[in-house]
Amino acid sequence: MFRNTDQAWGAAAKLLHWTIAALVLAQIASGWAAVQWPLSPTKLDLFVWHKSTGMLILALMAARLAWRLADPAPALPVDMAPWERRAAHASHFSIYLVLLLMPVTGWMISSAANIPFRAFWLVRMPPIVAPDKATADAAAYAHFLLFVALSLLLAAHIGAALRHHFLKHDDVLMRMLPGRRDDA
Repeated sequence: MFRNTDQAWGAAAKLLHWTIAALVLAQIASGWAAVQWPLSPTKLDLFVWHKSTGMLILALMAARLAWRLADPAPALPVDMAPWERRAAHASHFSIYLVLLLMPVTGWMISSAANIPFRAFWLVRMPPIVAPDKATADAAAYAHFLLFVALSLLLAAHIGAALRHHFLKHDDVLMRMLPGRRDDA
């Protein structure tokens, strides 16, 4: 099934979820490597990959948000406590927000630092703020804080999925796994 049902995530939502998840993991690795690498052509390439993947995540998150608005999420398990429902909605909203803001702050860093950038060495990304060191520093600090927030949110998200699977024994995790078909 391509679209979500009231009981299961559809193929489109799963594809976006797992593609973005893989790209986020690649972002963490490339961002860390780019910062740690000594100044060299490899360091510059790592930053281009990091920025390019960030732009791809931004585009995919915009598509994911549009899809989520057009194709509502499956119902939460009926036995979830009200606080769990609120926490699930708040954490999903927060993850979406952070995954939209992180690429924007990264783009702001390059723009404010007056560093031209072509996504995947092909697509020129126009500056979104004027060159300004204070703006570049503020955007870099915001980018780091968003990384910390994302790390905490992902730990909570993964922890909640595992809790649902191993402790609550419901299908919250299983219905998002790729390859699973639901006819409900």
